[in-house]
Amino acid sequence: MNNIPNILSLFRLCLVPVFVGVYFSSAEHANIYAAIVYVFASLTDMLDGKIARKYHVESALGKILDPLGDKLMTCAVLVCITISGVVPLWVIITFVAKEACMGIGGLLLYKRLSDMPPSNIFGKCSTVVFFIVCSILMICPSIPNIWVLTLAAVAIGVMFAAFISYVIGFVRLMRKAASTGQ
Repeated sequence: MNNIPNILSLFRLCLVPVFVGVYFSSAEHANIYAAIVYVFASLTDMLDGKIARKYHVESALGKILDPLGDKLMTCAVLVCITISGVVPLWVIITFVAKEACMGIGGLLLYKRLSDMPPSNIFGKCSTVVFFIVCSILMICPSIPNIWVLTLAAVAIGVMFAAFISYVIGFVRLMRKAASTGQ
């Protein structure tokens, strides 16, 4: 059981190019097949977390691979549906900007503390909301624009709530590290 969560995270990373290839394939209903790949990747995400917690095999590598797999898959989905004209460009720009800030913050924390804090409930909610929104937009690419914008706004709003919670946690951890001389 020791390496299964990390293997699942690596597998999810390998599904990113599979998703892109399926999404842009010339197959009839390619968007549906790509959505199935996305669902499968999301199931591996849930499974690796459950196994890691149940068998107490959480690792520093897993703390990096798991969110990396999530973010790269979500980014790939957003890029694909943006290229297809389903969502406006500002959605992917906002997502990538937020993830870049999170990545920089994570690196700073890791450098300072030699550890990565786990995800919180806001981050998990954001991942679930993005999964639902992206799945809907892949499966129903021709829904009215007002619904696309509403779904995108909800996903971005939840993402910003998660981002604010992480910024607050980052500041607390950096202050604590400074006060203890780390």
